[in-house]
Amino acid sequence: MARPPLPVGTWGAIRTEKLGPNRHCARARFRDYDGKTRDVEATGTTGPAAIRALKEKLRDRVAPNDDEITRETHISTLANLWIEEITEEEHVSPQTIDRYESVVRTAVVPSLGNLRIREASVGRLDKFLRKVAKDYPAAAKVAKVVLGQIFALAVRRGALTTNPVRETGRLRNPRREVVALDIEQLEAVRTAIRKWQQPTPGKSGPKPTGDLADIIDLMLATGARIGEVLALRWADVDLSAEHSTVTICGTIVFVKGKGFFRQEWTKSDAGFRTIVLPRFAVGMLMARKLTAADNPLDAIFASRVGTWFSPHNVRRQWRQARADTGFVWVTPHTFRKTVATLLDKEADTKRAAGQLGHATEQVTKKHYIEKPAVAPDSSDILEQLGAGRSTTVREGRDHGKREAA
Repeated sequence: MARPPLPVGTWGAIRTEKLGPNRHCARARFRDYDGKTRDVEATGTTGPAAIRALKEKLRDRVAPNDDEITRETHISTLANLWIEEITEEEHVSPQTIDRYESVVRTAVVPSLGNLRIREASVGRLDKFLRKVAKDYPAAAKVAKVVLGQIFALAVRRGALTTNPVRETGRLRNPRREVVALDIEQLEAVRTAIRKWQQPTPGKSGPKPTGDLADIIDLMLATGARIGEVLALRWADVDLSAEHSTVTICGTIVFVKGKGFFRQEWTKSDAGFRTIVLPRFAVGMLMARKLTAADNPLDAIFASRVGTWFSPHNVRRQWRQARADTGFVWVTPHTFRKTVATLLDKEADTKRAAGQLGHATEQVTKKHYIEKPAVAPDSSDILEQLGAGRSTTVREGRDHGKREAA
């Protein structure tokens, strides 16, 4: 009867041989992870030392491969190969690849790039991620996603059997309080913008236009993201209908080497939506349509040179307008939260989620609505826990009076 094969990942009896003075060799048959059984050996100054070296080698062994990725490959090389792979596959958007490349260049390579794949222990990776999370929690989460995909490539190519990033600890996720603007604060915001747009004698540079005020008004009228508002074309607006609408069907993105351009789809499938406009936004768009200069992009908000208006420019203008106003905490995203909070208050979370283009209400409720969680009214049920309290309290008071007398 034939001897049964070794289980995958195990080895047979270890044999030792003396090769010379202070040099011993230990050998064993090892069934690799590709199912083949191979001879593996290691040397040491003594027999026991050679055995220890062999066991360590067997413990860390993976299936041999002829790939360019092995256990000796540096993490910096692995990261670059991963970037090349996702770029060629074209499953990831160019702006996301830009973001991943930035994480690799500024965080992963400086801290881990000189390590070899075999040296990337769970402890080392966990320490790196926690160090980043200490000051930049959001960046640490992105770094963990990037590292997870980088080492997944090493697993697929046979350099590792398991992905060490999966075993790292959970990163802290500090809750940020959602803050929205009330009506009085909104009026103060508009006042600050009007003041900023006033021409200042002796001030150099181009004169501010009315774009910032109109962009913020349209964000407040729709709850759309800043990139979605800037990507709107006159063809996306129907001002002649009984109820004027705007269709959110693209966004402005930035890709290195290409600059800002209009992406022909929204951030998510739920983001593609048609919104009925309130009267103040209809009036603003009609006034703007009458005075707007033609541009080849058909953009509602075009730059002075006829290109797409970039979100960076809007944020820069808003920072200038809010200076010395006490609204440093207000960002373009605050206007989106203001819309969600008002709709939730006057209608419900479902309507707020639909307006913002969220697939689920959970995201809207957690990140965009300003209000504390309200527990359901269970006072009638909890009243049972107070049974007998009035008698106990009365007896205690009577006893106190007698003691005082």
